[in-house]
Amino acid sequence: MSNPILQAFFVGRAVAEVVNERLEVALTDALSELGKFDAEAREQLRQFTDEVLERANRAAEAANVGQSTTTVRGPSGSDPVDLQAMIDELRAEIALLRTELQKYRSSSV
Repeated sequence: MSNPILQAFFVGRAVAEVVNERLEVALTDALSELGKFDAEAREQLRQFTDEVLERANRAAEAANVGQSTTTVRGPSGSDPVDLQAMIDELRAEIALLRTELQKYRSSSV
């Protein structure tokens, strides 16, 4: 190449191509790591939720051994509370929260 301007053009073009390729690889790697992190976080959250529910169910079963429903005095000691009804309400709330969490996750993806 005898023309330095033409040579500079091709060198600049080659530099741009190499930089573009490396940025593409770096972005792909970053997105891959982000996806992996998201998947691991979701799995850990699912395991945590399952463990909490399992422990809650075991505790509820242990509390209800030999009894179908149990009444306990409320915090003030005035109104009796049906434990089975309370457990059912808590399970319904957990199911509602799971649904909302899934909606949030699907809308943020």
